[in-house]
Amino acid sequence: MPAFLVRLRPAGPWRIGPDSGERDRTDLIFHSDSLYSAVTSAMSRLGWLDSWLEATAHRGAASEVRFSSAFPFLGDQLLAPPPLHLWPPPASVKIRWKAARFAPLPLISAMNQGQAPDEDKWAVDGWSECVLPVTPPPPGVVAQPVIGPFRAAVRSAAAVDRWGEGVEAHRTGCLEFTAGAGLWFAVEFTDQETRGRWADRVVAALRLLADSGFGGERSRGWGRAAAPEIEEGDLAGLLGIATPEDQAGYWMLSLFLPADGEAVDWSRGAYELTSRSGRVESGAGWGAVKKDTRMISEGSVIVAAAPPAGTARDVSPEGFAHPVYRAGFAVAVPVSLDGFRRSS
Repeated sequence: MPAFLVRLRPAGPWRIGPDSGERDRTDLIFHSDSLYSAVTSAMSRLGWLDSWLEATAHRGAASEVRFSSAFPFLGDQLLAPPPLHLWPPPASVKIRWKAARFAPLPLISAMNQGQAPDEDKWAVDGWSECVLPVTPPPPGVVAQPVIGPFRAAVRSAAAVDRWGEGVEAHRTGCLEFTAGAGLWFAVEFTDQETRGRWADRVVAALRLLADSGFGGERSRGWGRAAAPEIEEGDLAGLLGIATPEDQAGYWMLSLFLPADGEAVDWSRGAYELTSRSGRVESGAGWGAVKKDTRMISEGSVIVAAAPPAGTARDVSPEGFAHPVYRAGFAVAVPVSLDGFRRSS
């Protein structure tokens, strides 16, 4: 399927609300359901909402456009949650692999082909939970710590009423990005005809969101980015992941909600579940709580008779004026089920 690889270079802090809802914490992944919701909001402002919903949410498992979640990059290194059947590598005296939530795509590709990671070439940045490449220093020189793509921070602010009397202080968690770092994600189209129909409109929506902001605290100027940088190709080629010749699993780069009738072998693979909630942003009821949904997490590896598709589910509160969709469309890459871990 034709795809875009999109890089966003943040212009300031980003607020990604964690599943716990705690205000002084932030998530490290901008999840695919939130990204779909943001693009849907932008499509509404651009006048394309009805046709967008008809092409995506209303088509069930046949959505014409699918988004991965957004993960960090640093320089030319794209990072992602590694496939759970390969991660973590066996315990090491040098590297605490279990502390990492993200790994560079070249490392993931090598492990997918059965190669063990070289402990001397990698280090874990505990602040960002990323594995990053390192160059061993010359003899007698102290190694410098690796610097990740972002740091989780807490910023303080105070709300003041219009009379200047009521003051409410609060602290908000956010991500602060390193120079040359940002977030990347993939956009998949079902075919070239669909790409021709939706590519320009998706790019317009992403440019609008880069100007107005993704995530929380947008009224403070958070969540903004420079103009999106876009590469085109097929997904595996853009990511540099070789398609395996043996029986393949599917490595999830998005949250996944199986459609009715999808032939997933739940007795195999390696997957985790997460619970997604959130609040509605709509003129019909701003702040109303959405229904909870259990979804397959990014990094999961599932075994299925055909590439997973996923679906969107109406999670609107009871009696709400219109449907509110949570996207569980699958963006997945075939990976070997006989990778490094099994051969080690």
